[in-house]
Amino acid sequence: MDKYIGKKLDGRYEITELIGVGGMADVYKATDIIDNKEVAVKILKKEFSENEEFLRRFRNESKAIALLSHPNIVKIYDVGFSDKLQFIVMEYIDGITLKEYIDNEKVLTWKDSVHFIIQVLRALQHAHDRGIVHRDIKPQNIMLFTDGTIKVMDFGIAKFARDDNGTATDQAIGTVHYISPEQARGDETDEKSDIYSVGVMLYEMLTGQKPFDTDNPISVAVMHMQNTPERPRAINPNIPAGLEEIILRAMEKDAENRYQTASDMIRDIEAFKANTSMTFGYYVEESDEEPAADSPTQYFSSSSAQQEAVRLRKGVESYEDEDEEEYDEDEDDDDDEEEEEPRSLFIPVMTAVTIAFIVVAVFFVLWLIKGAIQGEPKNSTKYEMPNLVGMDYYEAKESYTYLDIQIGETEYSDFPKDVIFAQDIDVDTPVSKDQTVIVSVSLGMSTVEVPDVKGYQYEYARKMLEQEGFVVEEKYELASDGTEASKIIRTEPEGGAEAESGSTITLYISKGPNVDAIEVPDLVGMDIQAATTLCEYYGLVVEAKDEASTEEENIVFAQSIEKGEIVDAGTVIELTYSNGEDPSGIIPFTLPIPRDAKGSFTLEFVNDKGISKPNSPSFVAGVSSSVTVEVQGTGTEKLIVFLVNKTTSKQAQLGTYNFDFANVTFSKVQEDIDGAFRSVGAFEEESSSEESSEQEQQPQSQNDNPPPESHEPEPSQADPQPQPSQEDPSTPDLPSTPDVPDPGNDPPTPDLPVA
Repeated sequence: MDKYIGKKLDGRYEITELIGVGGMADVYKATDIIDNKEVAVKILKKEFSENEEFLRRFRNESKAIALLSHPNIVKIYDVGFSDKLQFIVMEYIDGITLKEYIDNEKVLTWKDSVHFIIQVLRALQHAHDRGIVHRDIKPQNIMLFTDGTIKVMDFGIAKFARDDNGTATDQAIGTVHYISPEQARGDETDEKSDIYSVGVMLYEMLTGQKPFDTDNPISVAVMHMQNTPERPRAINPNIPAGLEEIILRAMEKDAENRYQTASDMIRDIEAFKANTSMTFGYYVEESDEEPAADSPTQYFSSSSAQQEAVRLRKGVESYEDEDEEEYDEDEDDDDDEEEEEPRSLFIPVMTAVTIAFIVVAVFFVLWLIKGAIQGEPKNSTKYEMPNLVGMDYYEAKESYTYLDIQIGETEYSDFPKDVIFAQDIDVDTPVSKDQTVIVSVSLGMSTVEVPDVKGYQYEYARKMLEQEGFVVEEKYELASDGTEASKIIRTEPEGGAEAESGSTITLYISKGPNVDAIEVPDLVGMDIQAATTLCEYYGLVVEAKDEASTEEENIVFAQSIEKGEIVDAGTVIELTYSNGEDPSGIIPFTLPIPRDAKGSFTLEFVNDKGISKPNSPSFVAGVSSSVTVEVQGTGTEKLIVFLVNKTTSKQAQLGTYNFDFANVTFSKVQEDIDGAFRSVGAFEEESSSEESSEQEQQPQSQNDNPPPESHEPEPSQADPQPQPSQEDPSTPDLPSTPDVPDPGNDPPTPDLPVA
């Protein structure tokens, strides 16, 4: 399972699923728990987070998009940059990429293609006007809504066009199938590089294939620099001629021969939409014959349609000259058969030209008559009315220069400021050049005076604010002014101020004025954001710090004040929460060896539960002044270290230590190194003296109890028990006790008197 799913960034964005994988960042779907909406979060991959070049590009993306606000550009809501995590919070698009749509449809109709491309060009024009060049336009970076709306995203390698400090390496970035020739060469790039990429996309949409495509990316880049693409109409004859000219002009290898701005390309596309049979005269075929579908057509730029007429005229004249020469030669040789062949070609050609001229003249006359009847000027050109709703007013003025767009009404609405929300001419209605279009422009959200609810009961205050269209956020605190519990201390913005309808008003609710003692709640296991909010509610001041832990990221695993303790309001409590890093580590434990110690030893590490870690390797005292043992563990542990003499198997407690494996440190709680070595017999002099002492004590104990030496016979068991000495004054006079006969040796029976 992905490590980010289920976690919360900045205590606000809860990651729910992975929705995209890119070259340098992954995109996740998340929930903004504060605004209660779905967002997309782009997180830089860990392997790139330490690379300054990637960090620069990633930061450029957020900086670039932050300057842009357009209906066809993905919105950016928030950014986060730290030493451990870099992310961008963006608008979540519930749709598919344009690449997925193209892969599914194979070949798009010219109407769909033009509909998508115009939106892309509007987005680019907005960016170009602000000095930002995308440099990676491709179908993968364009999102498509179900209603056909386009959103351009991923300005990750965008570079400010006015920044002249970049290198060729910086500029030769982009996806190779859509890269411009100057990008492939590593030359300086500008807005016209994006236009080239748009032309390649339009080529792919209409033909179902890329203009240059091989398995080798370098070969594709070289083709963009050197090769001429196959003519689009040779692949798909259904492509209108005028649209083919637009594609080829956008894909000119020399940037100066391309459209110079996105607005220029939009203007030609709109003119084509108004008259799909029109051509622009940008290109002239070098051959009069239609090229085969499998061979690229060679074409060249022409400044006007008049050049095409001149070329055709020269072709006819040269043909006539050649015909006359052949006729003279044939006349000299009297070869009638060869003389008839050129005459048979010349007459049909001239006849066809004459007929074509007559047909064109007839249509021209009819067109003039129709214009006169309808009262239109002879030079009027018809266009289809575009959809201006949702566009910025000033953007619309720049994009549709053939229209006279005028503001009719302005009012507050849900649309952002300066965005058109109505137009007086329906979409696709025929309009003429310079026709006036009246639009309604938004003034933004309406403002409302914030009600003064200070001192009101919370429930009543909340209802008053919600009735005015505000969103209410609650915060609790102790009332220093004596405000009763559950009543409003103050609001942000304060009562009487103007705020946008639908904006958030924060209510500060009193917990009462006399809350002196607080019972500390159990905060371990809670999210740090929730724990902080709860502490603020109780009147505790939180100091939070993050550490490596086995707990999930942002989960509290330690609190400085135990749960259930009673403290005063305003007491500082320290909360330690997980930063998501692995708390495991290896700590080098160095033990100094007493100078006079001898023998082979080992160390044993035992935790407070009596569980031993793997014993350390043995070491020999007297060889070096210290020994270092690597101790492996997780988190923090208190370990008791025992010294074991491998020769005698004696062991003694060396000390107690606190090990912090996450930070690779340890500290001493209690330690007695000399005492431990002495207890296990590590000092030779003391050991030998103890042995000699034991040997001396053994004979001494024997001399203290020598065997009795007596030449007198030992008393028999029949002898009576000895009586206490009469000379011993300490012995009291006791009544005599009859001797108990030994069953083995009966004593002689005394003579008794006869009764």
